[in-house]
Amino acid sequence: MTCWYEGPLAAFDTETTGVDVETDRIVSAAVVVQDAPGGQPRVSRWLVNPGVPVPEGATAVHGLTEDHLQRNGRWPSPVMDEIVRELAEQSAAGRPLVVMNAPFDLTLLDRELRRHRASSLDHWFETVPLRVLDPRVLDKHLDRYRKGRRTLTDLCAHYGVELTGAHDAAADALAAMNVVRAVGRRFAARLERLSSAELHTLQAVWHAAQARGLEAWFARSGTEEAVDPAWPLRPELPAAA
Repeated sequence: MTCWYEGPLAAFDTETTGVDVETDRIVSAAVVVQDAPGGQPRVSRWLVNPGVPVPEGATAVHGLTEDHLQRNGRWPSPVMDEIVRELAEQSAAGRPLVVMNAPFDLTLLDRELRRHRASSLDHWFETVPLRVLDPRVLDKHLDRYRKGRRTLTDLCAHYGVELTGAHDAAADALAAMNVVRAVGRRFAARLERLSSAELHTLQAVWHAAQARGLEAWFARSGTEEAVDPAWPLRPELPAAA
């Protein structure tokens, strides 16, 4: 029987105007589908005119200027609908969805759906189960005492995954997928008997524990900083934009 990390996977990634899920916007997104390790990935891409200013700091990260997005990007409403339909299709086909730091990308998509479609991510997955694999959560749980940063670039270096064109949504999505496969192989003894559905449930528990640990570390460092324990989607705030 093929283990989940050797089977079909989909991956999702976004580039944005910033890091605040309540106010920032998606400027590009990609969904990458691969039927088996090393197989030819199928890529869907979206470029979005967010309708708001794009900070220079964000452009410095992903290279997408406000002028380029105004000229070439599409309006958010139809794009958000297409993205969530694609994710729902992949889930309906039984493909787990790889999302690096899922509470960021999925929450941002949820807020964009609420903003532009009067909808939500939960609405699309009321009958189709969303099974998320987050390489950041998996790595932090399975190799918790390893020191150092755990960005996608760091995880790629640690697991020997090639990352060409970082901060391009499609490149990052494919790299995150390959990291998840590498994590699965490295920790096969602990993971191969778990289904992706079981892992989805476990990651919510692991992420909450990781959030509590990070809050405790902040407190010991003299900084009172809250870390949201919700995974893979943060609840809507009453003041959400």
